[in-house]
Amino acid sequence: MVCDDQRPTWDEYFLMLAKLAATRSTCLAFPVGAVIVKNKQVVATGYNGSPSGSAHCTTQGYCYPGLSSCDASKTLPSRAVHAEANAIAQAAKHGISTDGASIYVTLEPCLSCLKLIISAGIKEVFYETVFNVGEKALVRDSFVDEGLVILKQVTVSETTAKRASDLFLLFSTSVMKA
Repeated sequence: MVCDDQRPTWDEYFLMLAKLAATRSTCLAFPVGAVIVKNKQVVATGYNGSPSGSAHCTTQGYCYPGLSSCDASKTLPSRAVHAEANAIAQAAKHGISTDGASIYVTLEPCLSCLKLIISAGIKEVFYETVFNVGEKALVRDSFVDEGLVILKQVTVSETTAKRASDLFLLFSTSVMKA
C-alpha cells in the first residue's frame, strides 16, 4: 500500500509526464517535453522535433548538412517544432480547448512559445530548467507583470524520482505485492 507521503505531488506527477514525453524528442540539441493540463487532467502532450513528415534529425544524424545540431549555427533557425507548440497544435487538431489550462515543460518556454501559450489561453507555466536570461528575461517578466501568465520553476524530488525509477519504470508496475 502506498502512503500519501510517498505519492508525487501534482507538480511532480505532471513534470514527470513531461520528462517522459521528452524521451520521444528527435532534436539533437536537447530533448524537451510538454504536457497541457486542465482540471488535473492531461489534455495534450508534445515534444520537440522536426515537423510532421519531415526527416527526423536523429534519423539523418544532423539538423542541416554539415551541422551536428541546430545550436551549432548562429544564423540557421532550429528545424524543430518546440514541445509547447506541438502540444498546443495537438490540442487544436483534436478540438480541445486550452483556455484556462496549465502547461508543464522540461525547459522554460522561449519567448515565441511563451507568446503562443498566452494566446492559447494557458494561464500557468511550470518549468524545470531556466532558459530565458538577460533581455529575454525582461520580456518574459513583462508578460508576468501584466498578469498574462504565471511562471513557476518546479522540480521532481530525488525521493520521488528514485521511487518512480526503482519501483515503476524499471520493473512491471501492476504486480501484486506479497
